Amino acid sequence: MKSDVFFANNREHHHYNIYEKVKRLLNEIGLNGIVKKNDIVAVKIHFGEYGNTSFIRPSIVRIVIDEIKALGGKPFLTDSSTLYKGTRSDAVSHLNTALLNGFDFSVVNAPLIISDGVKGNSAVKIKVSGKNIEFADICSDVFYADALVVLTHFKLHELTGFGGSLKNVAMGCAAKSGKLIMHSSVSPVINGSRCVKCMECKKICPGGAMIVKEKCLMINPEKCLGCAQCVSICPVSAINIVWNSASNDAQEKMCEFAKAALSNKKNKNCYLNFLYDISPECDCYSHNDAPVVRDIGILASTDIIAIDKASIDLVNSEQGQINSALRKNFESGGDKAKGVHPDLDWTTQINYGFQIGLGNREYNLITINHKTKNKN
Repeated sequence: MKSDVFFANNREHHHYNIYEKVKRLLNEIGLNGIVKKNDIVAVKIHFGEYGNTSFIRPSIVRIVIDEIKALGGKPFLTDSSTLYKGTRSDAVSHLNTALLNGFDFSVVNAPLIISDGVKGNSAVKIKVSGKNIEFADICSDVFYADALVVLTHFKLHELTGFGGSLKNVAMGCAAKSGKLIMHSSVSPVINGSRCVKCMECKKICPGGAMIVKEKCLMINPEKCLGCAQCVSICPVSAINIVWNSASNDAQEKMCEFAKAALSNKKNKNCYLNFLYDISPECDCYSHNDAPVVRDIGILASTDIIAIDKASIDLVNSEQGQINSALRKNFESGGDKAKGVHPDLDWTTQINYGFQIGLGNREYNLITINHKTKNKN
C-alpha cells in the first residue's frame, strides 16, 4: 500500500503563507494523534553550522512548537554533537552556535537540549541485529522522549547522495560512537602527486590521522574517523574516497540506526522536509553553496522512506540551476544528486530502508493549497 505524502508548493497567497502551510501539513498528517497531553516531544532539527545559513528558520520552527503545545505536549528542540571539529562538536559549543543562528527561547518558545550529553557519549544501546550492525548507540534524550517530530532541510550530500529525514534521524539521533560506526567504511586516500603539503587537512582532522612520513602526507587508517572533512577542505582536491562501497555501507548502516532510533516510537513520529535552498552538500560545512534547483515547497508524512523518495523525485523533476555545483543532468527528470555526486547511488537508502521495514518506496503525493479544506 502506498503511503501518503502531503505537499505544499512554494506558491503563496495573502491568507496562506508559510506558517499556515506548516499548520495545515501538521493537521493533514494527524499531529493530534501523534502528540498526546503531557507527552515529552523531541523536535529533531539541524541548528546549522556557524556560517551556514540554509537551516530551517527559527520563526518557522516556532509554529511547530506552538502546535505541539496546543495539543498539551511538552516539546524541546534537539540535535547531537558532531564527529568533526566544527562549532557543534560538544554541547556547549553546539548550544552557543544554535543561539547565534537565532534559536533563542524567546523565538522558538522551547528549550534546546543536545540529546547525547555534554561530550556526545550519553546514549542507549539498542539491539538491532541487522546486516551491518548488532547494536546502535542512540542519543538518550531522543530515545526516552515520548514522541519525535523531525524537521529536515533537504539537500544533496557528498556521502549519501542526498540528506533527508532518514539521515536526520540516523546521524542526528546517534551518539558519537554511533556516528563513528556509520562512517567506519569511509577511508580517504591522498594523491601524493597532487598534494602540496599545505597541512590544512592536518589542522582540522578530529582524529589526528594525518601524519608526515618520509616527506609524504599520509592518513593513518587506525585513527581516521571517516568524517571526510579533509576531502572538502583540500584546496587542490588531492584527497579522495572510493565512494561506491563506502556510500552504500554508510547508507545501509543509516537505515539500521534509524530503525533503532524509532524502535520505541511506533505511531509517535512524523516528518517535514523543507525543499528550500537545496544545496549540493551537507549543512555541516561552514558555508552553503548556491542551490541546485529552485525552491520547491514543504512535504509532510508519517513515513520516513516515502517522504525522502518524494523529495528527491521533486528535486529531480526540476530544471537545474546553471550557476550551481551541478555538472550534468540539468534537464527536468535528470538525477540532480548524480549531477553533483556522480559516483554515489542514493537509491541504496530508499531500497534498504524499505527492505528492513522502515517505510514504503511508493507514495501518494497529495498537494494542498489555500482552497483545500482542512482534514477533520
